[in-house]
Amino acid sequence: MLGALARKVFGTPNDRKVKTTRPLVAQINALEDQFSGLSDEALVEKTREFQKRAQGGESLDALLPEAFANCREAARRALGLRAFDVQLLGGIFLHQGNIAEMKTGEGKTLVATFPAYLNALSGKGVHVVTVNDYLAKRDAEWMSKVFSQLGLTTGVVYPFQPEAEKRTAYAADVTYATNNELGFDYLRDNMKGSIEEMVQRGHNFAIVDEVDSILIDEARTPLIISGPSQDRSELYVTLNQFIPQLAEEAFKLDEKSRNATFTEEGNDVLERLLSDAGVLPEGQTLYDPESTTIVHHANQALRAHKLFLRDQHYIVRDDEIVLIDEFTGRMMKGRRLSDGLHQAIEAKEGVKIQPENVTLASVTFQNYFRLYDKLAGMTGTAATEAEEFAEIYKLGVVEVPTNRPIARQDEHDRVYRTGAEKYAAVIEAIKEANAKGQPMLVGTTSIEKSEMLSEMLKKAGIAHNVLNARQHEAEAQIVADAGKPGMVTIATNMAGRGTDIQLGGNVEMKVMEALKADPEANPDELRARIEAEHAEDKRKVLEAGGLYVLATERHESRRIDNQLRGRSGRQGDPGRSLFFLSLDDDLMRIFGSERLDKVLSTLGMKEGEAIVHPWVNKSLERAQSKVEARNFDIRKQLLKFDDVMNDQRKAIFSQRREIMETNEVGEVAADMRHQLIDDLIDTHMPPRSYPEQWDIEGLREAVRERLNMDLPLADWAEEEGVDQELMAERIEKASDDYMAEKAQGFGAETMSQIEKQVLLQMIDQKWRDHLVTLEHLRSVVGFRGYAQRDPLSEYKTESFQLFESLLDGLRGDVTQQLARIRPLTEAERAEMMAKVTKQQQAPAEAKPEAEATPGGEVTAEAPGFDESDPATWGNPSRNDPCPCGSGKKFKHCHGAI
Repeated sequence: MLGALARKVFGTPNDRKVKTTRPLVAQINALEDQFSGLSDEALVEKTREFQKRAQGGESLDALLPEAFANCREAARRALGLRAFDVQLLGGIFLHQGNIAEMKTGEGKTLVATFPAYLNALSGKGVHVVTVNDYLAKRDAEWMSKVFSQLGLTTGVVYPFQPEAEKRTAYAADVTYATNNELGFDYLRDNMKGSIEEMVQRGHNFAIVDEVDSILIDEARTPLIISGPSQDRSELYVTLNQFIPQLAEEAFKLDEKSRNATFTEEGNDVLERLLSDAGVLPEGQTLYDPESTTIVHHANQALRAHKLFLRDQHYIVRDDEIVLIDEFTGRMMKGRRLSDGLHQAIEAKEGVKIQPENVTLASVTFQNYFRLYDKLAGMTGTAATEAEEFAEIYKLGVVEVPTNRPIARQDEHDRVYRTGAEKYAAVIEAIKEANAKGQPMLVGTTSIEKSEMLSEMLKKAGIAHNVLNARQHEAEAQIVADAGKPGMVTIATNMAGRGTDIQLGGNVEMKVMEALKADPEANPDELRARIEAEHAEDKRKVLEAGGLYVLATERHESRRIDNQLRGRSGRQGDPGRSLFFLSLDDDLMRIFGSERLDKVLSTLGMKEGEAIVHPWVNKSLERAQSKVEARNFDIRKQLLKFDDVMNDQRKAIFSQRREIMETNEVGEVAADMRHQLIDDLIDTHMPPRSYPEQWDIEGLREAVRERLNMDLPLADWAEEEGVDQELMAERIEKASDDYMAEKAQGFGAETMSQIEKQVLLQMIDQKWRDHLVTLEHLRSVVGFRGYAQRDPLSEYKTESFQLFESLLDGLRGDVTQQLARIRPLTEAERAEMMAKVTKQQQAPAEAKPEAEATPGGEVTAEAPGFDESDPATWGNPSRNDPCPCGSGKKFKHCHGAI
């Protein structure tokens, strides 16, 4: 009561933010006449003037009013759109590094151009991030008209883009891309062999569209670049045959945490089946340490069968399992589940089983987007997750007022006893609205449910469109038609992303369709006719009550429900939203439907009756907020573990970059060699030990193996006055002379390149091995909790020790590899060229074995090259022939990502 009164008197914190920003909008409006009088060339001249001022030290905040006024005028000329004051407000909040919550239809795509233009003046580039490739391309094409009017360049990044084109796109002033492609390019860049091959040029400012979807929903899963590992297809197939044979008491399902485990009884049955099939060796049980891999894959097979449902979590297309994004309903082509779970689903569906992968590089979206100097975001629904945005990304959420008051009626949920009663009521509601010509958007939570409802509507004789992952390509067209009179559109929760539902239909889409059908038609006459038809259609829809959003279930997240609701009532249009629920729905079933069922039974509700009350809405929202809180905890936990790895990732990536940027890596290699010598001395001639305790023979062997030198260490050790320090100095001098002689043989420039390649190869190889080790550590460290030890602290301690051993191993391997390298003799060079020629002429022939001399020295042009060992190939360009000799391009063979 007092809080409500205080808000009336003082306003909310959000109201105060909006109020303090209004004077800036007034300044921009005051400049409008001045900028509208400029010529097209003068607008570009203004941009050049702003760039000089920004790069000369003037703050972007000082430039904001003029820059926004210039951008508004350019947008008016290029697109015929004059930005509303609330759009300028949204742009200002984005520039300040906030999330602007703007309702559907408020023109977020145009809003992003203002802060993007202002921040691009610094010359460091701006990334505009979208949720899918279609929107990235569409927005880039559409908004590039504004940026080119201002004299700026625009780029778009998409999957499988040629490297040169991608580099140009990143070099543009404003670059449009999806979150996945940005993250993967960051990882790929840090696997490249030279600075010239890298495509990204830093992380200055990012504006994230649908920020809640990208930074929250998708942040539970890290981005991983992986390579193939050993093939275990037979194990997946065998385990897949056993799971259907298990009775219900053999396993337990926890739907809340999406987990499945075997009971003791289930373990006994599984053990017997596996022993009979010969998978478990005689005398070995599932509880033995040797059975860890089998137990892991058995658990994944159980999860694949009991928790992953076809047409809900994935679809089968072209003999391939394609995952469905649980938040947007879109297909995630190319994305795979890890730890053998994807293979278990492939075995279940009888499609070709792809081999498991090992991680080559990985990053979470949280840590990728925290690389940016400044971050901002836009969405229609962010307020419910404001705490997470503030805690993880240091982003504030500001609700931007709508241009016109919202006229949509949001009705209380209707709850039915059973799913059958609910769907019967849904069909009746659709019939009723359809009869008066009201367009409807019917929301479902899965493909399966959308297709079931579609069948019901077919039986009822109601024409409709279905929008789900199967109709992904037709999304824009279906959404554009969704506002036509009497149109019924069934959609999974991807409803309308990126394309507004306009009452009466989308004029631009209709004009494009008509021009495709009749290219000879006069565009102006065609547009006039279509606009007249549209005006009549819009009138009919307005009379019928605007767009009716009917949802058949609540989602786990309130944001997804709000996104669906927000499709109706754009720009002050009338509309209506209503949720139909039943006690059979997943959310109701998992979160306390029994109590509600008892209440309904006590009230003596008849079949087909619904309960409608604000209390029901509140209790459901409480259940949703519980799920949101649990998901937040999952993401926080993921981030805590990834932060440990992130410090190591930054250290490795910055080390790689330093090596790529310098032409003099000899000093780095020499430091590593000297450090290795110190370590060898400490091991074999420990400090404060007597000469008789020294292991000189062991030191001689280690020097021979690591430094490729046979030194008279025993003779040196017998000399009077020789101690550890003098021994280290002598070995260092001998190794420096040996490497200097080697460099003379190769030539200084060639030696420098060899050192650089060896360093980069070894860093990559060690980092890959380290990632695999960390994955294994992460999977078992949770059990330390049973011993009253904090898993996160244990993970930090052990991962740090592992990282130190990585650096120690790196010094030893780099030194050993460089010590064994030598130039080819003329005879060896001629023999190698003959082999290459033969290989090119007959690429299908068996691969020749790598050459090595009896002394173990590598005799290839590239240091340590071995066709059968990808770790020795360096960093081939993606369009080069694959070094394995298959005859394919590297990107289609071992370089496939």
